[in-house]
Amino acid sequence: MPMQASEIEDLLRSSFPNAQIVVEGNDGVHMAAMVVDESFRGKNRVQQQRAVYAALKGKMDGPDGDLHALALTTKVPE
Repeated sequence: MPMQASEIEDLLRSSFPNAQIVVEGNDGVHMAAMVVDESFRGKNRVQQQRAVYAALKGKMDGPDGDLHALALTTKVPE
């Protein structure tokens, strides 16, 4: 079942309550997200992205996941 941008943002917001989060895309399957959060400071890009994927609580797991592709950008606030 495709996911709406608001659903993805809600999942991310539960793990990153103070983050700047932007989710884009309208087909519910191929989406893009940018997450800017202080918790990423000192972590490499892979660690940051793993934290975001963990926040999605299995929605991208395997071919039966609700979300097929997520173009992801993670940053530390300036």
